[in-house]
Amino acid sequence: MKKIGIIVAACVFLIFGYFFLNDKQTNQVFSSVQGTQEALPKPGYLAPPMELPALDEQNYAVGDRRDKLLLLNFWASWCGPCELEAPDLVELSKKYETKMDVYGVNATSYDRERQARQFVEDFELNFPILMDRDGVATKLYKVTTFPTTLLIDQNGVVQERILGVIPREQWEKRIDALLDKPDAR
Repeated sequence: MKKIGIIVAACVFLIFGYFFLNDKQTNQVFSSVQGTQEALPKPGYLAPPMELPALDEQNYAVGDRRDKLLLLNFWASWCGPCELEAPDLVELSKKYETKMDVYGVNATSYDRERQARQFVEDFELNFPILMDRDGVATKLYKVTTFPTTLLIDQNGVVQERILGVIPREQWEKRIDALLDKPDAR
């Protein structure tokens, strides 16, 4: 009987030790994930360079000096908030046509290209739609929520990172503030 008690105690000790060590490893992994979150393309940091093909058969590059402010919007056709935001992006693209580029990045690796094309047609998107077929841009920009939008200045520096939808008036205030900066062209 005493041997069984010692064996049970040893098993409990081993199981406890396993979970204790495993929990430490989990915390280390969690810490490294948190460290990754710190590396998000966020305000004040250079936008990671990337180039993607678009529906208009041209390639578009992001992450370097440019002539205009850039609104970079990550979206998917199945995303309800993306549907809400689409008309505002069309209007912003028209209003700031000479001062700002708008690029939509379809998260094609999480979407279906046919539905994405239908979305573009339905909402009459009037700006380049980049197709992230392999998910490279979505990973590079660490996009986990749709829509995710970045405002990137002419020097390639991220000025804003917005998760979700904001009213068009807020977009206009943010864009106007960036365009009014002394270093904006």
